Amino acid sequence: MTQPDPKTDARALPLLGRLWREYLKKHWPWLVAAAVLMTIEGSMLGVLSYALQPMFDRVLVGGDEAFIYILGGGITALFCIRAVAGVSQRIILTRVGQISVAEMQTDLVSHMMSLDSAYFHDNAPGALMERVQGDTAAIQNVWKTLIQGAARDAIALISLGVVAIMIDPFWTAAALVGVPALVIPTAILQRYLRRKAGSMRDVAYDRSVRLSEVFHGIDLVKLSRLEGYQTNRFREIVDRLVGMSIKFAGGGALLPGLLDVMVGVGFFAVLVFGGQEIMSGEKTVGEFMSFFTAMALAFQPMRRLAALAGILQTTAASLDRVFSVLDLRAEIRDPATPQPKPQTFEIKLENLHFTYGEHPALLGASFTAEAGKTTAIVGPSGAGKSTIFNMLTRLVEPQKGSVTIGGVPVSQMTLRELRSLFSFVTQDAPVFDESLRENILLDRTDVNEDQLARTLRDSDMETYVANLPAGLETRAGPRGSNLSGGQRQRLAIARAILQDTPILLLDEATSALDAQSEAAIQEALERLSKGRTTLVIAHRLATIRNADKIVVMDRGRVVDEGTHEELLARDGLYAGLYRLQFREGDDRS
Repeated sequence: MTQPDPKTDARALPLLGRLWREYLKKHWPWLVAAAVLMTIEGSMLGVLSYALQPMFDRVLVGGDEAFIYILGGGITALFCIRAVAGVSQRIILTRVGQISVAEMQTDLVSHMMSLDSAYFHDNAPGALMERVQGDTAAIQNVWKTLIQGAARDAIALISLGVVAIMIDPFWTAAALVGVPALVIPTAILQRYLRRKAGSMRDVAYDRSVRLSEVFHGIDLVKLSRLEGYQTNRFREIVDRLVGMSIKFAGGGALLPGLLDVMVGVGFFAVLVFGGQEIMSGEKTVGEFMSFFTAMALAFQPMRRLAALAGILQTTAASLDRVFSVLDLRAEIRDPATPQPKPQTFEIKLENLHFTYGEHPALLGASFTAEAGKTTAIVGPSGAGKSTIFNMLTRLVEPQKGSVTIGGVPVSQMTLRELRSLFSFVTQDAPVFDESLRENILLDRTDVNEDQLARTLRDSDMETYVANLPAGLETRAGPRGSNLSGGQRQRLAIARAILQDTPILLLDEATSALDAQSEAAIQEALERLSKGRTTLVIAHRLATIRNADKIVVMDRGRVVDEGTHEELLARDGLYAGLYRLQFREGDDRS
């Protein structure tokens, strides 16, 4: 997996710029409309403060009674316009925000599925779910605060500032005398909040991972009486998150607090200079009230904008994590000039080497699985059997050696074409929380009811499905929780029968079945295997005695191969494993 160089102190603005280019730019007409509406909404505060001057000078001091109705009607219309503009721009921005976040989530999930299997070994499902849901949810702050709130408040400040400057530029300068003192504290707080935001996201991942592991392993937790232990572990994580959240909130609140002090100093300066000018007659009461109102109305937008530092850093931390995933590129990918699919399906593995971290899985394994025949792979746990399956389908790449099908290297086929050659039945078949029909068809639309009925019969699902009130429309439940182990494997066998591929991979395909069902399914698998290149991983050696070839593996190497009878006659590792399983009076024929 190739990954971009880490940027431990990446800035928020470049990340927001990328967000604009990749997800917002396409919505620019709606954003322009929202910007116009925000301009109207924000500028109404400036108009309101400006209207106070004639209200005081012409009405309250001058006694112009007729002007009351004109001014009152104008102010009422102002608030109506502000209300319509505010509601409209919120609807528009919510629409754009929800659509763009949904697009980001979809892109993230789609891109994750394109990454190498190693990525999913290194990252727990809970952490990946937090990245898709938690980080993209944090990005919604861009809409709620950074765009909607910040833009409106900035426009309001501009309009109020224009009014203040029109009344008296010197008063305006006096009101803002303390603002330059905020530059250095703001820069320090930005860094602090960025670090805390990243740490909080890390702990949020830990929380999601812990929840995922507890809920997926709930039976083990209960049987092992680990409820208290897991509760304490979870409490440690959430306590860390609480502590970080408090520090983050404190840092985020510090800048608005400092701003309050600076605004207080500014108001004091305006009162000193403005009060003297009013008392001397240089300025009117209306001018002072209009200016004072503009400054007062500007106070809350200024505080909200000051509080954006924390929100901006939280958003930047989440964007950084989302884009770091989108920038990952799978190392296992389609070749530049792919070869066509093979016409024959002999599988040849030569001198395969592979290591998981520091743990060797294959150390020069070589064997051939003849086309149209069944080859079983047996050996102790950790011998490298499952790694062989993963290499055939390019879930992993050999670090040395080659894998060919019909003479074509698997690395020279597109992943889609290569994987279309295989169907699978594994001991832990994945099941989705959908209907049994959807779990069997797996998005295929070319299967008629007669084909499906034959599939149910051949996979020994027919009677089971017929006894269900909803039949094939019965939901399998989360991770197949409504199905027994045997029913999940019958479902996996039905998938393999329906896929009808030239190569069949079986990994303990009947391990969860009772003796009666195992015999029936074994017959179905033998029928399915005829004419297909079939590879079988088996620990129960009784199920592969009729294989055309048995490959014996140990510690990443092929140590023997032959038929069942030949391997017994050689009295090697296979014979020892066989005697271990069947020494209690089993039939050795």
